[in-house]
Amino acid sequence: MFYHIKELAYQAKPERPDPVFAKKIQELIGGQFGEMSVMNQYLFQAWGTRKHDKYRDLLLDTGTEEIGHIELLATMVARLLDDAPVTELETAAASNPAMAAIIGGMNPQHAIVSGLGAMPKDSMGVPWNAGYVAASGNLLADMRANLNAESQGRLQAVRLYEQTDDRGIKDMLSFLIARDTMHQNQWLAAIYELEQQEGVVVPSTFPKHLEKTDVSYLFLNHSMGDESSKGRWASGPSMDGMGTFQYVKDVPPFGPAPKLKPAPPAEHDTPPNVK
Repeated sequence: MFYHIKELAYQAKPERPDPVFAKKIQELIGGQFGEMSVMNQYLFQAWGTRKHDKYRDLLLDTGTEEIGHIELLATMVARLLDDAPVTELETAAASNPAMAAIIGGMNPQHAIVSGLGAMPKDSMGVPWNAGYVAASGNLLADMRANLNAESQGRLQAVRLYEQTDDRGIKDMLSFLIARDTMHQNQWLAAIYELEQQEGVVVPSTFPKHLEKTDVSYLFLNHSMGDESSKGRWASGPSMDGMGTFQYVKDVPPFGPAPKLKPAPPAEHDTPPNVK
């Protein structure tokens, strides 16, 4: 069950309208690493978690928090669009190419589609996609996906912070950046716990004897140059403690060249006798 209170998670008050920056904020709402993605990711992970109550509750707490972050950003978008002189700008653009180039930074859908409100889309107007969500049922795999999502999301929020001098926008972004700091730390803590229990390779339940272990710890040099040989991954004990890294400079083929049978006549491929 969910319930809503009218107060925001934090204040969202820009100093002045800015339709162009409203378009940029859309990335934090409906982009690949925006709040809609992490909200759905954490909630679906939680709903699919079985017999692990503390992780389920962790995910539910955070996924529900992200609903409030979407509301916060949507409120900021609406206020950035307050009093936007849409008609006057369009008239000016029609007669002034330079003005048209400036106005081109505004998302016209804010004026045409959403009535000066936020949308479930990214900064280019591309609709949010459920394919952005990772919810596998494996907690370690999912927590690592969560860490990546928060890392990318915080990076984008920081970049937007650098692109404005509006103190109200900066204040809101500072709050979201701080929450992303916590979220990265909590996923790291969960990853640490799970790795202590399971090891570092996902999934931990696949029988080792069914794996081609002769290639499990080989780093294969599949590009020109050997700079990669200097990394931690190229020599020494493997990170799971179950092997030793080896660097293979000249990578051999591990299988023969393929020889495929001709397709059946009904497929109408090129006949095998054509040279």
